[in-house]
Amino acid sequence: MQLRKTFVHSAVVALAAAVAVAGPGAGRALAYEGEVTWTVRTASNSYGADRSSYSYAVNPGGQIKDAMVVANRGKDPLTLAVYAGDGYTTGTGQLDLLTKDKKSVGIGAWLHAENATVAVPPGQTVDVPFTLDVPKNATPGDYAGGIVTSLTAPDATQTINVERRLGIKIKLRVGGDLKPALAIEDLHLDHAGSDATVTYTIHNTGNAILSGDQQVSIAGPFGWLRADAAQVPTPPELLPGERWKVTVPVHGVDSAGRLTATTTITPKLTDESGSTTSLKEVRAEASVWALPWLWLLLVVVVIALVVVGVLLLRRLRARGKAREAERVRAAVEKALSDEKAKTS
Repeated sequence: MQLRKTFVHSAVVALAAAVAVAGPGAGRALAYEGEVTWTVRTASNSYGADRSSYSYAVNPGGQIKDAMVVANRGKDPLTLAVYAGDGYTTGTGQLDLLTKDKKSVGIGAWLHAENATVAVPPGQTVDVPFTLDVPKNATPGDYAGGIVTSLTAPDATQTINVERRLGIKIKLRVGGDLKPALAIEDLHLDHAGSDATVTYTIHNTGNAILSGDQQVSIAGPFGWLRADAAQVPTPPELLPGERWKVTVPVHGVDSAGRLTATTTITPKLTDESGSTTSLKEVRAEASVWALPWLWLLLVVVVIALVVVGVLLLRRLRARGKAREAERVRAAVEKALSDEKAKTS
């Protein structure tokens, strides 16, 4: 049983890209055993035609009625399970959906298909109506999820069951006070020679789906000797509450004593029409001491030379004073000797 659960999860992750329709008016085809193939697409209705996914704006307590079209491209009748799931961002930055055995609290809990299964004759299409009921106490903001068709069947070895699923992404904005916000957390700077690594976590602390443009730089005291990272990849669209870890290499960094890494993110908010707005940038800094060993060695050498020079100068002065004292002593002795000779 454990083997079955693990394999099903792996299969679902492998099909994460199939959650969203490939393009306007087009559905992805899913096949196995060389025979069973089906596609899904959005229905054409008052919400639009040739939609690539579902997108709604609803106030708390509102309701949406829509449909998905399932086409059987195979030669045999096909019966598929239909269910909804909440969305989440995978470690590769793709949107995936919770499996049926996982508890959904948003779209996956609010959306209900007209039937739990759909039977599609070979070469035919069938509409799958669904209703999305938004609770009156729903928190304002953005939600992501999807409606899924799935087929569970034994694999070629007949030893385990595999769930193959295909669905369409749903983006929902619940009316109310929209508070988009990103935070930079756990910013850390590692430095070695002329290379450095900046790591941090982007945290969506607001209630809107956000991505953003990133910039990373490292500079010495007073902003001198600044080194900018190459273009930092744009993070995926993060759902409210999600985190995304970032690692950025920076080259050509000078060891100038106190180094400061600066990260800025300009959040990008997409409205219901698909237009993107740039929000106020978020900024964070972290510093480390990077000892400039070559400079320190040069300073040590200079100090050593100064010390040696001072000691030599003192020794020369001491020798000069000793010679002068000897000369004076000799002159005094000679004068006394000459005086004694005269009086004799």
